[in-house]
Amino acid sequence: MRTALLQSSGRPGSTVENLKVLDEAAGRAAAAGAGLLVAPEMFLTGYAIGDDIARLAEPADGDCADAIAESATRHGLAIAYGYPERSGDTVFNAAQLISADGTRLANYRKTHLFGCFERDHFTPGDQPVVQAELDGLRVGILICYDVEFPENVRAHALARTDLLIVPTAQMHPFQFVAESMIPVRAFENQMYVAYVNRVGREGEFEFVGLSTLAGPDGVSRTRAGRGEELVLADVDPVLLAACREENPYLKDRRPGLYGSLI
Repeated sequence: MRTALLQSSGRPGSTVENLKVLDEAAGRAAAAGAGLLVAPEMFLTGYAIGDDIARLAEPADGDCADAIAESATRHGLAIAYGYPERSGDTVFNAAQLISADGTRLANYRKTHLFGCFERDHFTPGDQPVVQAELDGLRVGILICYDVEFPENVRAHALARTDLLIVPTAQMHPFQFVAESMIPVRAFENQMYVAYVNRVGREGEFEFVGLSTLAGPDGVSRTRAGRGEELVLADVDPVLLAACREENPYLKDRRPGLYGSLI
């Protein structure tokens, strides 16, 4: 499945403009043969927008989700995007996957919040593994900081996630996560990892870009630079199966020894 990574910070504070940016990217991705477009963390509203996070937060089935479902259907590809999800009086840092026929397939709430900014504006989620079936692949979702905890990605590996999509807002000086950690996570857990970042300065943060699709062999299939960019690469189930056959990590685990970890 050809996968498109939209590296962009959109237009912080404007869901209307960000829906336009996402729709335009969906058109370009579909024209290039992509079956899935992934946008960054909090793409729908912007990340460093303070109290506007709560003001712009919507339910998972809100008006913006409907607009993205229409875009996915019109362009004929699935779309995953980050947004602030409102549930009653609670706001989560969430990511949603919508299929090419407009069906809401999966909604994930970030479980590990990073820094005072996120802890001031969001409630952490409590469901570690969220998955959906898409074009014969088992797709899982994490958000940014979540992927830096090996336990999270290993839980997806044990649940047989094939492609882990990670909308992110990775900032300076932590670019080593995109450059080094993500390919290692893909290799040690035998999956593809689509890590899709924001770019440029936003409030107090400077996002570093470097979005990548890393394969189960630890090789990045595509790598964006530091600016706004749409990059594409293929998720190959044949390679995935071959790597899982050759790499013994998951088969050689000894869970009985790991009790002290929890």
